[in-house]
Amino acid sequence: MARVGILTGGGDCPGLNAVIRAVVRKGIREHGHSLLGFRHGWAGAMGGETVELTLENTRGILPRGGTILGTSRTNPYKDDGGVERVKATLAAEGVDALIAVGGEDTLGVAQRLHDDGVPVVGVPKTIDNDLNGTDFTFGFQTAVQIATDAIDRLHTTAESHNRVMVVEVMGRHAGWIACYSGMAGGADAILVPERAFDVDEVCERIRRRHRAGRTFSIIVVSEGAVPRDGSEPRGDRQTDAFGHVRLGGIAVELEGQIEERTGYESRMTILGHVQRGGTPTAYDRVLATRFGVAAIDAASDGAFGQMVALHGTDIARVGLEDALREPKVLDPELYETAEVFFG
Repeated sequence: MARVGILTGGGDCPGLNAVIRAVVRKGIREHGHSLLGFRHGWAGAMGGETVELTLENTRGILPRGGTILGTSRTNPYKDDGGVERVKATLAAEGVDALIAVGGEDTLGVAQRLHDDGVPVVGVPKTIDNDLNGTDFTFGFQTAVQIATDAIDRLHTTAESHNRVMVVEVMGRHAGWIACYSGMAGGADAILVPERAFDVDEVCERIRRRHRAGRTFSIIVVSEGAVPRDGSEPRGDRQTDAFGHVRLGGIAVELEGQIEERTGYESRMTILGHVQRGGTPTAYDRVLATRFGVAAIDAASDGAFGQMVALHGTDIARVGLEDALREPKVLDPELYETAEVFFG
């Protein structure tokens, strides 16, 4: 029997509560552990904000979006004395193992803490699906479904008004959401961070559609996509605790440039945080549940410094260091498949 802590860090994501529920259910029923939740990610681990997790207070949370523990983009290694406070909190609470659920930033902290002697197990979480070591992350399929539903709705209004619709989706370094939702929604062009785009080429595709009698177009663009001239992704230049610039707005510029160059009426839609919200899809509920069960098993086995991952249809363990070595960018073959349907 051990005392196991769990926290959720970074952006919220559909499926986080399913992970928490699974960790608690198996941790208590099969391993006999006691479970402690840290509020607001690494901020709670530094500040000692905790909640006892039981079978009762984690019932009914499977379909809920967000995270009952709360989250934040806190980096203990950027906070004066932050790491020492995390260690002091874990010692004071008698925590024998910590499960960190998050993306590259949250798990990057977990990996450094493991190197500093803290017993940590990681669970991959990012709607961008850009973490190495795992085929898919939970939350991604939900974000894709939300984006696809939006594209489907924009098709009808674009056709009714003979407009070009530019849809901006999440994806800082990788275009997984844009490519999947663009393919599923029948986009006429998909712009991703992995391939710098030429606005003139995009406009020519739109003109070609109009010449063929199609008087509307749908363009899907990742927030991190950049034009071929090398200008930086748009953002308000504010940065978070991990040094990331807050992105958003590339669709605004594209809307103006497309209308100016083609003369076709254009409108943009930025889906933003709606992609993170709401109930997870069935796929993400199942994947998150499997990750939670695997994580508490790993913690019970003393497999620290490891991250649970999806390999094919199996759940595996990979080293945190290996999973964080570099972002997982979009598969070129998948993008080439999507290109078949452009314009």
